[in-house]
Amino acid sequence: MSGQIYIFSGPSGVGKSTIIRAVYAEIRGLGYSISHTSRAPRGQEQNGVEYYFVSPQQFEEMIRNKEFAEWAKVYRDFYGTSWNSLRTVLDQGLDVIMDVDSQGARNIKKQYPAGVLIFILPPSLEQLEVRLRARATDQEPVIQSRISQAQEEIRNCTFYDYLIINDRLEEAVAETQSVIRAERCRQSVRLPQIKERFGL
Repeated sequence: MSGQIYIFSGPSGVGKSTIIRAVYAEIRGLGYSISHTSRAPRGQEQNGVEYYFVSPQQFEEMIRNKEFAEWAKVYRDFYGTSWNSLRTVLDQGLDVIMDVDSQGARNIKKQYPAGVLIFILPPSLEQLEVRLRARATDQEPVIQSRISQAQEEIRNCTFYDYLIINDRLEEAVAETQSVIRAERCRQSVRLPQIKERFGL
């Protein structure tokens, strides 16, 4: 049985990574899709473990061949998730969580209509600004840019299947876990197991 893709989006600073880590810790049957990158390995990183390391030319060739579910250029290096890498995990019956922007989410949904889209929102833009400043990792122009981008990003939430407001982290994690558990109980997902188990 093939697994499911759960696609997470939301503005920077909203807490996506924290929620995703908590979901991985609590829910079984979640797999990890190894990404491709054009950067060189760092330290003890091994090809096929942390990343698939390819040359910039190879990465661009993969883009032209439409081999990526999503990709982005970060500074001088490319990063992306290939369809082949995703299918390797999904074919094991494992579900995959992806953290991508709204454009990437739309692209994946076109290629994989069964994918579940989850958008994480802050309680307000004012609260998001408070959180960004509390991180103390960005200069003022970067913070202002992130807030401006957040407004644009939030406009895309109407395209998503589920909207999670991260006001209280514990509640947001619980709601996200509920989405995944409910999706796993869908008739279309469970029926093949039921037919096999009960000889229907």
